[in-house]
Amino acid sequence: MKIIETDRLYLRELVLDDKNELSKVLSDPESMQYYPEPFNKERVENWIRWNINNYKKFNHGLWTVILKDGEKFIGDCGITMQTIDNETVPEIGFHIIKEFWNKGYATEAAIACKNYAFEVLNYPRIFSYTTITNVPSQKVAQKMGMDTYKIFENNGEQHIVQVAFNRKA
Repeated sequence: MKIIETDRLYLRELVLDDKNELSKVLSDPESMQYYPEPFNKERVENWIRWNINNYKKFNHGLWTVILKDGEKFIGDCGITMQTIDNETVPEIGFHIIKEFWNKGYATEAAIACKNYAFEVLNYPRIFSYTTITNVPSQKVAQKMGMDTYKIFENNGEQHIVQVAFNRKA
């Protein structure tokens, strides 16, 4: 079932059968360079289960991103509840398979998720949270209309939090 649809993409709930496709991004060292390490198959499966639980608990999570042209699985994108510097907030995250980078898909999916967060979930604000070195994700956040909220250190590494406000709230 489609949760969100854009011009080129649609987002649907992750299912365990997505494990092999999702592994193409979550197990790739370059794609996961801003994480402590790439995921093994078990962690990918746990990631999917975590999101399935999020759908039940929060009515959102990370969703599968499907390129309409060819019905191609290209990654995940969505909204998860994250505790950032002792504050639990809705955060937009995404992981796009390398061969689909620099085509605007992450931005397109993330903007659609931001609109969903505001229009469907009625969140007053939505966040992006990355390490200070993850410039590509920060650029997507800027394209979504996010501004710097705060910079802080966690486990010896600097992190940046960006935010967008729901102007209708």
